[in-house]
Amino acid sequence: MTNYPISSALLVHLAPDKIPVMKIRSITCFINPHYPLEERKLMVAGDFISVARPAFEQAGYEVQSSRLATIPFPRLLRRSSQSQLTRLAQDLEKASADLGYAYLSLGPALPGLIESFSLIPEALAASQNVFFSGLMTTENGQVSLPAVQACAQVIQQASSISMDGFANLRFAALANVPAGSPFFPAAYHRGEQPAFALATQAADLAVTAFNDANSLEEACDHLVRLVESHAHALTEVAHAVEGSAGVKFAGIDFSLAPFPTAQLSLGTALERLGVPTLGSHGSLAATAILANTIDRARFMRAGFSGIMLPVLEDATLARRAAEGALGVVELLLYSAVCGTGLDTIPLPGDTSVEDLSAALLDLAALALRLDKPLTAHLMPIPGKFAGDPTGFEFAFFANSQVLPLHATPLANFLAGDESFELHKHGRQ
Repeated sequence: MTNYPISSALLVHLAPDKIPVMKIRSITCFINPHYPLEERKLMVAGDFISVARPAFEQAGYEVQSSRLATIPFPRLLRRSSQSQLTRLAQDLEKASADLGYAYLSLGPALPGLIESFSLIPEALAASQNVFFSGLMTTENGQVSLPAVQACAQVIQQASSISMDGFANLRFAALANVPAGSPFFPAAYHRGEQPAFALATQAADLAVTAFNDANSLEEACDHLVRLVESHAHALTEVAHAVEGSAGVKFAGIDFSLAPFPTAQLSLGTALERLGVPTLGSHGSLAATAILANTIDRARFMRAGFSGIMLPVLEDATLARRAAEGALGVVELLLYSAVCGTGLDTIPLPGDTSVEDLSAALLDLAALALRLDKPLTAHLMPIPGKFAGDPTGFEFAFFANSQVLPLHATPLANFLAGDESFELHKHGRQ
């Protein structure tokens, strides 16, 4: 197999010991496997990953995981057989693992099939590596209040599947999120043609770029070069894989995902710009600058390609949250200038469905009004209260403290069962 070296452009202005070692968080393959499962469809995915993973590894990239995402499960199952979701999850979980995929996303429950939301907790409990989501917005640009409430219900029910509330790692509420994002739990497919996209773990690019700069302009320019150099190298490999495996390359999601160490922290990168403590004033400006820098980079985009601020996956974010500097309101505010939403937020175990609904409604409204994709990845922890340490024993989490959710139940029209339209800001 051809070796694809990382572009020499990465060496510009960098000493050899400072070249950032960016990883691929996921190679995500998108298929419609049909149900009952069609072996022919599955074999396409299996043949693809057997070619793709070695190709990227030979190019010098560590691939953390291979993931499979399907069309939304309500469209896989006939309306009369929605109750078979748990069986579908178990069957496809086994089949995908046999093909070489560590994780599986069965996509979102849909506002037009509101009963689909209630099936998710049982399927989560009956599986280990299957992810789900729920769409709170419709295809014609409306916020669905019933879907918002249904997502809150799923989060509350899933929190009690295990004593640590960990099942909610495999569920997210989605607002204005199209198909094609390679990051879980947001990933889902649309159509029949198989495709693949790359999710990067690239927060270290921003840390390196900002460490070695003498001015804001130089820092941003440096990050653009790093992103474009890696994107060029990844795209060369991806097109070669596309040609040999026959699966369409759909792009790269360069959301600079972190890992729970200081050097791989997006929070660290933001503070290197000059914010003394993330969560204080100046943090929104730093987030906007970083998002704008990613926008400047030229590459084939997929998914969010924005700013990812997952509290429990980022050492600096987790620390600032534990110190009380960073909360849910601040994180939602930063999403307005390009974030992925509320990501891995530890909440009190007794957070009610009504309080969750209020927070989710804000996120859905923000997504539609600003015409951007946002997710809510909320994790109520049974028996925990605001201020308690999280106490997770998970290599991909940095421990923090449980955050308060400053919400009260909605009333009147906002607690109803309507859907309402929000035009993009600035549109006449």
